[in-house]
Amino acid sequence: MTATADHQTFDQTTPATTLSDALAVSPRVSDDDPVFALHRGGKIALEVTSPLENRDDLSLAYTPGVARVCLAIAEAPALAEDYTWRGNLVAVVTDGTAVLGLGDIGPAAGLPVMEGKAALFKHFAGVDAVPIGLATKDVDEIVDTVALMAPSFGGINLEDISAPRCFEIERRLQERLDIPVFHDDQHGTAIVALAALENAARLTGRRLSDLRAVVSGAGASGIAVTRILLAAGIGDIAVGDRKGIIYSGRGDLTSVKADIAAVTNSSGLTGSITEALAGADVFIGLSSGVVPEEAVATMAPDAIIFAMANPDPEVHPEVAHKYARIVATGRSDFPNQINNVLAFPGVFRGALDVRASRVTEGMKLAAARALADVIVNELAPDHIIPSPFDARVAPAVAAAVAAAARAEGVARR
Repeated sequence: MTATADHQTFDQTTPATTLSDALAVSPRVSDDDPVFALHRGGKIALEVTSPLENRDDLSLAYTPGVARVCLAIAEAPALAEDYTWRGNLVAVVTDGTAVLGLGDIGPAAGLPVMEGKAALFKHFAGVDAVPIGLATKDVDEIVDTVALMAPSFGGINLEDISAPRCFEIERRLQERLDIPVFHDDQHGTAIVALAALENAARLTGRRLSDLRAVVSGAGASGIAVTRILLAAGIGDIAVGDRKGIIYSGRGDLTSVKADIAAVTNSSGLTGSITEALAGADVFIGLSSGVVPEEAVATMAPDAIIFAMANPDPEVHPEVAHKYARIVATGRSDFPNQINNVLAFPGVFRGALDVRASRVTEGMKLAAARALADVIVNELAPDHIIPSPFDARVAPAVAAAVAAAARAEGVARR
């Protein structure tokens, strides 16, 4: 989930080695706190699915029976998808450099998030997932390590890896591997944001092609949201970072920002994000910046505001509702939460079901449209996106992703 908070500095050079040392360093820990009580021992565990009650069970599950399965897979490696857990197994991989809004806290500190992700995979889509924290920030080392582990997995979910490194890591792994590689901070956010915007446009009697949007934030999620909205046919879209609107010819652009500048901002805006909001139909916040109320007031009638930073939205909903017809946030305590859990379980379920070799742009678009359609007959200003607990969501997304994979020729069954 896209989230932003005050970054803290953590000394990771002399870690505590005992529980008493750890409690001295971090007195916030207490099992009287329900959060810590829930996390004690972790949130996931391995479950044995085959009986192991007697000698016959052992001979089938382990030696000598297992040798027959090993030899069959050696002769036809694709059999591993059906005769091991690989066909239903995803690696949730992080280097701990962009964990929620906490920043670079390291792979061990990021592990509770990765465990949570694995729990969500299993609960919402029946996908097994293993959290993996890597003790390196080096792009080459991360790519090589994940590639070397890949034979054990049916898919790779990259998580909480800082931009712009995340773009290169995902691209290189997609080129190197023949299983789905999906950076959820980018594409999960993008899928859910597009679904919500499709429904918001429907409610206000418009199409995406009628809308001019401003995106605040040019990190992983901001770039991915922009790209999927372009693919879906947004009328016009401008992206801003800390220095203002991104446009071709701005001298300080990274290669990623230069690429996005070449395909956005057809209006030729060059000022600040607040200036760009004048007359805009849509604001999508994916940064920690605060947008002043005066700028929000300049937006077009029937405006749509997705202020997705956590815990503090770029525009507080009370302010946003003064000027906007539709308001969404990244928080669970306001209506219309843009939550990645609506996307990634179904995306991987669908991709694994058809043994997809990758997740294509068409599969992401199909996921977004299926997600939007789940509640197309139930739309209201405070209900433009399904609840994460809507049992229709993951099956609908999975079916759409599987169909798109077949249509695009990346399915292997």
